[in-house]
Amino acid sequence: MTAEGAARPRPRAFWSDARFLLGVVLIVASVAGVWLVVATARQTSPVFAAARTLVPGDTVVADDLHVVEVALGATAETYATPTTLEPGAVAVRTIEAGELVPLTAIDDAERAVTTTISLRSAGEVPSAVATGTVVEIWAAPQLERGEFDTPRILVPSATVVSVTRDDSMMGTSGTALEVVIDRAAVADALAAIAADARLSVVPTAGSAR
Repeated sequence: MTAEGAARPRPRAFWSDARFLLGVVLIVASVAGVWLVVATARQTSPVFAAARTLVPGDTVVADDLHVVEVALGATAETYATPTTLEPGAVAVRTIEAGELVPLTAIDDAERAVTTTISLRSAGEVPSAVATGTVVEIWAAPQLERGEFDTPRILVPSATVVSVTRDDSMMGTSGTALEVVIDRAAVADALAAIAADARLSVVPTAGSAR
């Protein structure tokens, strides 16, 4: 054997190459990541969905809800569940039938700042107005001899609880409604009703169904 042959280094095994090891690590990490995504997507959580349309001020009871299993991931904590719903909770915004119930849409009854009143519109209410529709209430104060002043907005935002369109009752006209309004607007609304102001209900922009 020549001195030149004796000095030649042995080739390194391919598995000891740092690039090879790095490639193996990346493949394993990629496979693990895909498995984790698939496993997470398959995990579901029980949350509440509304069985009917709930409007602000409605007390949320068991008959109003049903449990659904959905894959929400980390966002599941933001929805009402059988373990997080407090007894006596009330809706603070409209929750459509079938909608998952966010915790931000319900609150304790003692902190509710709305109330329900009944009124009768002077004319027909648009057909788009139904339970859950957000409307403006306009009032035209009554003057002498059955005349009315210029209409003005009495309540800028009210949520409809129910609408009764019934022309069969003698001596009545228009449409009867129950609406939810801020408590701060109750005094003005009741005063207008007592003074026989001409009331009209107008859907707000984007509230038509």
